[in-house]
Amino acid sequence: MILFIIIGMSLVTMIPRIIPAFVVDKLQFKDWINRWLNAIPYAALGALIFPGVLTVNADNPYIGLAGGIIAILLAYIGLNVIFVVIGAIISVFLMTTLI
Repeated sequence: MILFIIIGMSLVTMIPRIIPAFVVDKLQFKDWINRWLNAIPYAALGALIFPGVLTVNADNPYIGLAGGIIAILLAYIGLNVIFVVIGAIISVFLMTTLI
């Protein structure tokens, strides 16, 4: 019985993930839909990162905001993502130790 439950749960999880992979490639969307779909990863990433930026330092939330702004600036000038992350970490570390 447990085996059937596991197989059923895996199918319920797998089917919604597989269908779009095969169907979306064959569909032609309008340009505005493609732009909207391309923006979803950035919106999801922002929703995951922004709360963490505000909770870096409970005593002074401006430190996290400053680190986020520095990361945005480093990304804007075109640095590799690893350098953006390292730059933000170093800036937050320095502001935390200095303030």
